[in-house]
Amino acid sequence: MAEQASQPPARAHPLDAIFYRDLFGTPAMRAVFSDVILVERWLEVEAALALAEAAVGLIPADAAEAIAAACRLEHVDLEALRAGTELVGYPILPLVRQIARAAGEPAGGYVHWGATTQDVMDTATALQVRAARRLIEADLAQVLARLERLAAAHRDTVMAGRTHGQQALPITLGYKLAVYVAELRRHQERLAAVAPRAEFVEFAGAAGTLASVGAAGLEVQRRLAEALGLAVPPIAWHTSRDGLAEFVAVLGLLGATLAKLAQEVALLQRSEIGELEEGYQPGRGGSSTMPQKRNPITSEAILGASRQLRQLVPAMLDAMLHDNERATGPWHTEWLALPEAAILAHGIVTKSRELLDGLVIRPERMRANLALSGGLINSEAVMMALAPRLGRGRAHDRVQAACLRAIEQGRPLRDELLADPAIAQHLSPDDMDRLLAPESYVGLAATFVDRVLGTDAPPTV
Repeated sequence: MAEQASQPPARAHPLDAIFYRDLFGTPAMRAVFSDVILVERWLEVEAALALAEAAVGLIPADAAEAIAAACRLEHVDLEALRAGTELVGYPILPLVRQIARAAGEPAGGYVHWGATTQDVMDTATALQVRAARRLIEADLAQVLARLERLAAAHRDTVMAGRTHGQQALPITLGYKLAVYVAELRRHQERLAAVAPRAEFVEFAGAAGTLASVGAAGLEVQRRLAEALGLAVPPIAWHTSRDGLAEFVAVLGLLGATLAKLAQEVALLQRSEIGELEEGYQPGRGGSSTMPQKRNPITSEAILGASRQLRQLVPAMLDAMLHDNERATGPWHTEWLALPEAAILAHGIVTKSRELLDGLVIRPERMRANLALSGGLINSEAVMMALAPRLGRGRAHDRVQAACLRAIEQGRPLRDELLADPAIAQHLSPDDMDRLLAPESYVGLAATFVDRVLGTDAPPTV
């Protein structure tokens, strides 16, 4: 019926679904792993292979030129390729047949010379990994730039540090954010480091020995790698999948860090705390029944995507168990897990950038929350001031007793401390006011921010 014909096509996976795809992924990363771009990568590899083989005399030069000209998407029947893939179980054989027909004879007989299906697919995967890594690196740099600016701006913004879900000691917001800066910089290093271990060309033949082309195969391999901008492996990696597994593992680490940041924002946005808040626009984060709600939906999307991303890491580790010289199944796991991991990771990074762009910071709530404990958050400062006079153990016990009385009686800690003669004889009311001021006990928070941001002054001689 007419109404049904106008309906959008069914999409089973949320990363493709029109409702969810941009909540968890990005158009740019989906394009990297799209059907059309993947076929173009296979064609790119086949064309480069033919030209490299012609350069060393393995196939005629005119055949290589005809093959390269045939390796264009316009010559590929995608529906026939789909049907052929389902029949064969792999896409390259049906693709090679189409390239051969487009190249004509005798050139068509030289298509895919000496190569195996996995050579082409692995090389295309390496090209996808490179494109994915570059996208993620570019957007991660933007996330870091925003975090660095916020950490510098709030270097001295005092807030409660929390451990085990409760107020512990004063810190600064700049310190909290600088922890993430340092961690994300390590992920930048990891992404850069994985490139030479995951972005290899693959041209090794059926069992990895290049028996089909002999000694000339090494030069073909080198030229193919040069043409595609990939590294040359020391030996075939048909069954050595550590580079791809490492890439996904690094994405998992990155996703976990950004999920931790999103979780921090969501927790500090709670009504009872209100120190941070996602940027708001009318209707965003609203409830269908509670008009007052502003839910942290960006954080929630990051957290959900990260959970799924982290589950793909063990899948890739499991897929490392390739058997013999060519695997029976683990390779297919990569086809499923690698694209999803890259799409989720890029979605997490871009959502994190959006989160930081709109982040609302409320120093007044930080100050109010610091005052909630009535001075308890600075009890360690008092204990450490007393320790040289009473001994650390006795100082701890006296201050702890004062804290318990303050909690039970709902009185300010200052009053309970000064009511204890063993304390009052060593610390005056002015001393107590100074020690219980949150900004007086943030330790080296600012120094650590400066160290992370590279703004610390050199030591004076």
